[in-house]
Amino acid sequence: MPDKPAPRGGVQSLERAAALLDAVAGAPDGIGLVEISAQVGLHTSTAFHLIRTLVGLGFLVQDGESKRYRIGSRLFTLAAGALDESALLTLGMPVLERLSAETGEAAHLAVRSERSVTLIARTAASGMLQMSERAGVRRPLHATAIGKVVAAALPPADLERLLGELEMPALTENTITDPARLRTELDEVRRSGVAHDRCELDPEVRCIAVPVHDFAGRCVASMGISGPVWRLADEAVLAERLHRLQAAARELSGLLGYRGAAARQAG
Repeated sequence: MPDKPAPRGGVQSLERAAALLDAVAGAPDGIGLVEISAQVGLHTSTAFHLIRTLVGLGFLVQDGESKRYRIGSRLFTLAAGALDESALLTLGMPVLERLSAETGEAAHLAVRSERSVTLIARTAASGMLQMSERAGVRRPLHATAIGKVVAAALPPADLERLLGELEMPALTENTITDPARLRTELDEVRRSGVAHDRCELDPEVRCIAVPVHDFAGRCVASMGISGPVWRLADEAVLAERLHRLQAAARELSGLLGYRGAAARQAG
């Protein structure tokens, strides 16, 4: 198969290497040389030489038995180094702003901070009622939807350690204060992918939240919306808000390199 010509003025080797990396990244179970060549439109010998260079640099690895290629540790290291709170904020704010505009609710992006959760971005609701929460504040894991999302994503051993250390004061009459009950709720969050705050932090406010994933499939943040209980108590309204929230979280996950987000959107 003849090689596809590179666009005029382009750096041919870099463009071809980027295409090869895209092809391998889109195959979580690995991909063979012939498949890669067909996808990127290169002769197998050309693809092989480029791939060998990428393997030597640590951007790709080859399985010794199947001979299939996968993304290498160096690429993960570079991506992990770039993914910090400032990157989440830069990529997340436009998504949150659209989410608030679409739903009329306050939108939040949060990360875990030891035994609490920290808001790194927030957009205000467009309606008359405004939540007083601001970016940078910490909120309890046990009484917030955004906190439950990041807690549910912890490995089992880490979660058990957290539950053994976590203070769970009653903030409203609906706050979960029993570790066993919280563990059960987190199991449901893990199963459904959705967390609820049913007036557990504020008696007048309901919240829902979902995970945001990075390129490796890890939950790196939670995204949520909050609104007055009288509005979000309506199941039809809540379902519509949840649908838009999940779409926004998939969008941000996709921007962070999560391939599963793109696959679900395409499906």
